[in-house]
Amino acid sequence: MPSFVHQLKLETATLSLALRHPRTPWYAKVMALAVVAYAFSPIDLIPDFVPVLGYLDDALILPLGVWLTKRLIPGDILAECRAQAQVELQTTQSFRWVGALLVVLLWGVAIALTVMVILAVTRKA
Repeated sequence: MPSFVHQLKLETATLSLALRHPRTPWYAKVMALAVVAYAFSPIDLIPDFVPVLGYLDDALILPLGVWLTKRLIPGDILAECRAQAQVELQTTQSFRWVGALLVVLLWGVAIALTVMVILAVTRKA
C-alpha cells in the first residue's frame, strides 16, 4: 500500500501530465496548473515554521486541490496520465539517488576545501 506522500507525489505528477494532454479541458488545465504550481512552489500560504499550522496547507490544501482537479479531468485521460506518471516515477528514481549523491559529494569537497583554507590561514598566523 503506497504511503500518503508517495500517492500525493503520483497524483501531482499525473496532474502535471494531464496539464499538457491535448484532450484535457481548458478549465481543468487552469486548475491543474494552479495545483501543480502550488505543489512545487517554495512559498506556502502558511509558512512551515509556524507550529502545527505550518504543515496544514501541505496536509489539507494540496490534497483538496488534487481531488478537485481530478474530478474535472475525464477518466480516460486521467488513467492514461496516471499510468505514464507511474512509469516516469519508477524510472527516474535511480537518477534522483545519483543526483543526491553528487550534491553530497560537492558539499563534502566544499567543506574539505574550507577546512584546508582555515587550517592554512591559522598556521600562518
